[in-house]
Amino acid sequence: MLDKIYEMDFAILAFIREHLSCTAMDVLMKLFTHAGNWGIIWIALTIGLLISKKHRRLGVTMAIGLVVCLAAGNLILKPLIARDRPFIADPGIILAISPPSGYSFPSGHSFSSFVSASILAKYSRKAAAFAIPTAILIAFSRLYFCVHFPTDVLCGAALGIAAGLTVCRLRRDRTEERPALDNK
Repeated sequence: MLDKIYEMDFAILAFIREHLSCTAMDVLMKLFTHAGNWGIIWIALTIGLLISKKHRRLGVTMAIGLVVCLAAGNLILKPLIARDRPFIADPGIILAISPPSGYSFPSGHSFSSFVSASILAKYSRKAAAFAIPTAILIAFSRLYFCVHFPTDVLCGAALGIAAGLTVCRLRRDRTEERPALDNK
């Protein structure tokens, strides 16, 4: 079963390299992959929300989501599963970006992006219009550069959505208030 998953993962990565790679995509994907490094785009947004008195409750929810992501993804799952990255599993893969360190599963870029996007989407359609495409592009950039397998990205996204919705639910149950960025 695992062999079939690896086979499928490598086939998808090969398809992306063969059919989607070009100079313009290299530039665009570098922007998104770097925005996702260390969750910087989501941390900056969270800080902005925390500074704003009007949106502080949402900022706290975002911060909790990112801490859950860090703890579950980087501190528990990555060391527990210890999956090598694609370029380690196949040394023939040439990277166009600096090789990231650490294990591959789940994708931290995808996890942090989707935990953030799901929390923002829960509270604002306007924020969702920015956050969801950004999360998708950050996650895809990890495939584009062959630093994660598709299953790493899919699981990171699924974990992010689950964690984001759970944090929203727990925060709402506790306070019975919803931070709103706009009127739905």
